[in-house]
Amino acid sequence: MNLLEQQAANRRRTWLIIAVFVGFFALLGAGFDLFMLGSREAYVPVGAVMALGVGSVSALAGYFSGDKAVLASARAVPIVQAATAATGDARFRLHQLQNVVDEMAIAAGLPRPQVYVVGDPDPNAFATGRDPAHASIAVTQGLLDTVSRDELQGVVAHEMSHIRNYDIRLMTVVAALVGAVVLLSDWKTRMMRWGAISGGGGRRSRSSKGGGPIMLVLLVIWLVAIILAPFAAQMLAMAVSRQREYLADASGAELTRNPAALADALEKIEAQVGPTRAIKRGSAHLCIADPLDRKLTQKEGFWSNLLTTHPPMAKRVEALRKMAFEKA
Repeated sequence: MNLLEQQAANRRRTWLIIAVFVGFFALLGAGFDLFMLGSREAYVPVGAVMALGVGSVSALAGYFSGDKAVLASARAVPIVQAATAATGDARFRLHQLQNVVDEMAIAAGLPRPQVYVVGDPDPNAFATGRDPAHASIAVTQGLLDTVSRDELQGVVAHEMSHIRNYDIRLMTVVAALVGAVVLLSDWKTRMMRWGAISGGGGRRSRSSKGGGPIMLVLLVIWLVAIILAPFAAQMLAMAVSRQREYLADASGAELTRNPAALADALEKIEAQVGPTRAIKRGSAHLCIADPLDRKLTQKEGFWSNLLTTHPPMAKRVEALRKMAFEKA
């Protein structure tokens, strides 16, 4: 698959995922009407309308301003602001970062993205935005303190590849929708637990009795959907993320013509002990390395493929080393 085909595929996946999430919101809302309110007695499908509203607003917010939410949650600071407050070697590293981003933007044929710094000592980086004209790259202070210039160039090239491939749109929208699913699922669980709908039990019983076994099956499906919604949303985000990392590694190495530098950077990132605490769970799939520091990420197999956002770092490094060997 060439670059243009990859970009087109990511555009299609973005809208498909939005449609899947909005449909899931509608399912949760319709079940609320049917089993909590009694849809046959309600003139307006309150739950379905509210859930669709949450889903639609979240999809639009994720598309147009999901990047701002991700940057705000990580407490990312614009590089100009960070450089103003920095002195000595710290300021030099920030200027170096800006120069590297400019170089990689030219190499990729893209507008220069906004650059941010996250004040976290663990080395990591991520890109976010909806398209190359509205993109941002953020790196942690730990990354600036850990890697050399060539290694920093490899990391920035990796993130620039996410921008060029339109991965950022796909992954930023997914991050916003995952948050909305978790919020909606939590809200409905609390409503049921607290019995917020007075007299709802009577309506539920009449609805269930009227449908017999079919209504009981639907009720079970709805309850399972509420309970598993956050888990299912996270798994979708993980599945979307894993293959994107291999592609961005290869594309980044193509931009720098130095796959060994990115491999060295990934090894240094992996060698650090501890999670990137500034990165929240919902944004984990955006990062170049798993910010949650889960041991399962280091393994291969069915469960690691299902439950982790990133492929094993050793496999990524091996692929880059092989590229460097073939290039030599």
